[in-house]
Amino acid sequence: MKTPKLLPWYARKAGVPLERAEALWRKAVREATRETGWVGNAEYWGAAMDHFQRLLKEERNTLCAPQMLPYVRSQNRMWRLPLLAMEDMISAVHANWQRNHAASSGKNACRVA
Repeated sequence: MKTPKLLPWYARKAGVPLERAEALWRKAVREATRETGWVGNAEYWGAAMDHFQRLLKEERNTLCAPQMLPYVRSQNRMWRLPLLAMEDMISAVHANWQRNHAASSGKNACRVA
């Protein structure tokens, strides 16, 4: 049986080897045939694609390939920590300076008067 033209794209997207994706397609076709009882109509092809995408998702979850996005996000947060700490420190120093400057200018105003 012929495979869909987009099968390599689906395989790459899921991170599954092409040979394994072809085996999953054959399994999806068998399941669609058993489910619909027909071969070649729109319902059959829709069921075959649904089963194939489900099987690809299950296969992807069994692979040990690391997902890079959470790693990159955590690295970004760790990169920003010193900058955030410096920003908090500068804000605290500024608030302290404002408080001390207001207090010292208030004492001078009382002495002048």
